[in-house]
Amino acid sequence: MRIDALTLEGFRNYDRQALTFHHSCNVIYGENAQGKTNLLEAMVYLSCGKSPRARADRELIGFDRDKARILGQMFTRDREFRTEVELFRGRRRKASVNGVPAKNNAALSDVLHTVFFSPEDLMLIREGAAARRRFMDLSLCQLRPRYGEALAEYHRLYEHKTRILRDSGDYPQLLATLPDFNRRLCQVGAVLIHYRARYCRALAEYAAQAHYECSGQREELELRYQTVSTVHDPFLPQEQLFAALMEHQQSHEQAEIASRLCLSGPHKDDLEVLVNGRSARQFCSQGQVRTAALALKLADREIHKNTMGEYPIMLLDDVLSELDPRRQEYVLNRIAGGQVFITCCENDRLDTLLSGKVFHIRGGEVLA
Repeated sequence: MRIDALTLEGFRNYDRQALTFHHSCNVIYGENAQGKTNLLEAMVYLSCGKSPRARADRELIGFDRDKARILGQMFTRDREFRTEVELFRGRRRKASVNGVPAKNNAALSDVLHTVFFSPEDLMLIREGAAARRRFMDLSLCQLRPRYGEALAEYHRLYEHKTRILRDSGDYPQLLATLPDFNRRLCQVGAVLIHYRARYCRALAEYAAQAHYECSGQREELELRYQTVSTVHDPFLPQEQLFAALMEHQQSHEQAEIASRLCLSGPHKDDLEVLVNGRSARQFCSQGQVRTAALALKLADREIHKNTMGEYPIMLLDDVLSELDPRRQEYVLNRIAGGQVFITCCENDRLDTLLSGKVFHIRGGEVLA
């Protein structure tokens, strides 16, 4: 799996830029705020229809532009693909794969998979549960199209229910619609739990090995998927997960109405990380936390490879500069075998990375 070429028009700070890439390693360097991360962001968008940084598509369009265009030429599954996305202000995007309209994000994920790793991800363990849910969601939306559809529906239902609860003080008749929303939220929530539990089980296996190696065989990593308290076994059939979610929701019904908040459901799920049996978030040093985050990202890459039969595109956004030499070496050794993009501020150590192609970015333009 590789990206051979990328064309951007009106995307972030790029007026128009066309690039061709090396099949192995591509190093992108330049000062801060010049557009290095924007290139990687465009690649992530082509893989899942979402940005790892922006909440809305309009944020991806240049300040003085009405629309933006991303065009990627990829090679995967022994075939060439051409994926194009057009973003507009005030109306829905248009996307196509080899000229055929892409109806949803799953059509994009069917072509390209990416694993995006930024400096913020090094503190993934210390952040709140929402950050770890985003990590799971971004990966699962690429791996399992059914999951992406369910997640989008869950978010829509959750927003509707939140508005009902919020406005129920002025319009108490709205509460009559809650049972239907609750039932459907539990049905869709059971799908999310089904996929998250299996993903976390695979993630735990690969991450434990990566952490053990990166820590010099001194530490053991353990992952625990956490969901609502009535789900005692997340690997049960979805019908039983639905029943457990309904039980939890009904026990929180009055509290939700009183607080006007959604208190029950997998939108509160978390991934607990333990090192040597202790909570990494509470007790680990900064170096241990970074090693654990590295292990999660490298494990995610292995899951994609085993699912797709080929490595996903690895995107390292200024991560190496945040790591000590030992961890840098470990990461570079582990990412061999697939296409990788590495951004950094300086190019004085590029010869120590990997052979490939180098790009110098300044002000949204490639200088070399």
